[in-house]
Amino acid sequence: MPDEKQEQEQEQEQEQEQDREQEQEQAQEQAQEREKRRLLEETRNERQMWIFLAYFLFGIHIIAFVMIYAVRHGK
Repeated sequence: MPDEKQEQEQEQEQEQEQDREQEQEQAQEQAQEREKRRLLEETRNERQMWIFLAYFLFGIHIIAFVMIYAVRHGK
């Protein structure tokens, strides 16, 4: 009888260990997936920032050229 209980306990411990390993693997996969999504989001946000900056600088130059034209051709 004691041998059977020990075997059952060992089996239970092995099952628990396997469950823990599976949970750790799932947690790692989820963490990698979150990191991947965060990097994609960061890349998209950075690209948008550069586009907005380009439009802003382009607009400033247009305004500057209009002002220069107005000063040179005004009375």
